[in-house]
Amino acid sequence: MAIWGKKKNREIDPDTRENKKKVGLIRKLWQKFRDIDWKNPVNRWKLLFVSLVGCIVVFGGGYGVLQFTNSPSFCSSCHEMQPEYTSYTASAHNQISCVQCHIKPGTVNMLTHKMKSLKEVYYHVTGVPEQIVQTEEEAVSSQNCLQCHSKNRLVTASGDLKVNHKGHIEEGIPCITCHSGVVHAKMASRGINTEEVRGDWTKESAEKLMEEKYLRPNMGTCINCHDQVNNGVKPWKNASYNVPPNPEETEKKLEENQQAATGEATTATANATTTTESGKTEATTLAEHDQKTQDIILQAIGKQQKDVKLSMSCETCHKKIKVPKSHKVEGWNGNHGQTAIQQVDKCVNCHQDSKWVREIPKEDIISLLKMKESKTKYIPNLNVVKEQARINKFCSACHSDRPSGHGESNQWLTGHAKKALTAEQKSECFVCHDNQKPVAGSTTPKAATDVYCQYCHRTGFKSAVNN
Repeated sequence: MAIWGKKKNREIDPDTRENKKKVGLIRKLWQKFRDIDWKNPVNRWKLLFVSLVGCIVVFGGGYGVLQFTNSPSFCSSCHEMQPEYTSYTASAHNQISCVQCHIKPGTVNMLTHKMKSLKEVYYHVTGVPEQIVQTEEEAVSSQNCLQCHSKNRLVTASGDLKVNHKGHIEEGIPCITCHSGVVHAKMASRGINTEEVRGDWTKESAEKLMEEKYLRPNMGTCINCHDQVNNGVKPWKNASYNVPPNPEETEKKLEENQQAATGEATTATANATTTTESGKTEATTLAEHDQKTQDIILQAIGKQQKDVKLSMSCETCHKKIKVPKSHKVEGWNGNHGQTAIQQVDKCVNCHQDSKWVREIPKEDIISLLKMKESKTKYIPNLNVVKEQARINKFCSACHSDRPSGHGESNQWLTGHAKKALTAEQKSECFVCHDNQKPVAGSTTPKAATDVYCQYCHRTGFKSAVNN
């Protein structure tokens, strides 16, 4: 017997029969449905059973699709996601799914995100994107972080930093403002997840590329924000501040600036500087940046105090300041030159500009992997120290000022010979002073002072050490 009951015999007109042959499949099914005797309770039970099975198939299948698309393995199925997936598996968050971070909690948010994600399918089919970047709309919400992490934390996991997480969150600062690299090591900002290097992301290489300094917030992240707060600005209110800069947009702006500069540039002088959108020259902008960096460094080491809302001194955030014993020796500030020559590789572990800025420099993945493979031991080299002292803002923050040991100019000029008797003593002088007059256009970093030895010693001097 048919599922809907026995069909009744009816007299059918020949013309009607001919017309029925032309009726479509959907209309036929609808007519059969209308012909069912719904007064029969058996038919009603059959309809309920079929409806139930249909719902299980539809909703169960839909749930299965959602679960599958939520899995990290689904994300890894696309070639363009290889760096992101590989870094995820090498991170401390590899035990949770991608959606637990990237989709806000709630069914509505889940379904909305799935609909928006259809554009990713379109991009995948029409052409693999050059680089995956996180947009402002797709930024990880603090709601996701607070599903696992407590905001009542006053000290970091390392036990060294004092960070009032609750105070930051209540102020409206998103977690990713500081922790944007916790899973993917800021790969987009570093430029190491582009199409041409995706094949270099393997399990082995990820362990080398996932450097701790990119997983954690660098000191420049804290300093940049605190400095802006002290100037009455809340930078996190701008959504773009909370996510790594989009390399494509950055390059586009640079191209626009270069085009504008090219149109405004003149050939009045050979050393004319490029004009930026703000009307300042690149040299002026760079000088302002250097001055600001030095100002912050001087605040941090306690040489410059300011009446500010957020103190910039190291003790404000660090529970313990691990100052080496050698630094506590009397007269260390004026006598650390030889130590720097012997151990400058250790010096820059703390005293380096990259720790004082928020921006992440572009990197080459091949060079990074080779660098990890070949660790070279530092050999004391005066030229390396001299260059570091001249370009490193941490060094120049002090070296740009006249040392206290130099005394009055007239006394120092006639009495400094005793301070430069040996080649080692002269080498310390050449950190700040050039031996000969600097050559225009030289690639050697500019000295802290324009005074050079042969300005007075025109005929040279004994045991002179060339710079």
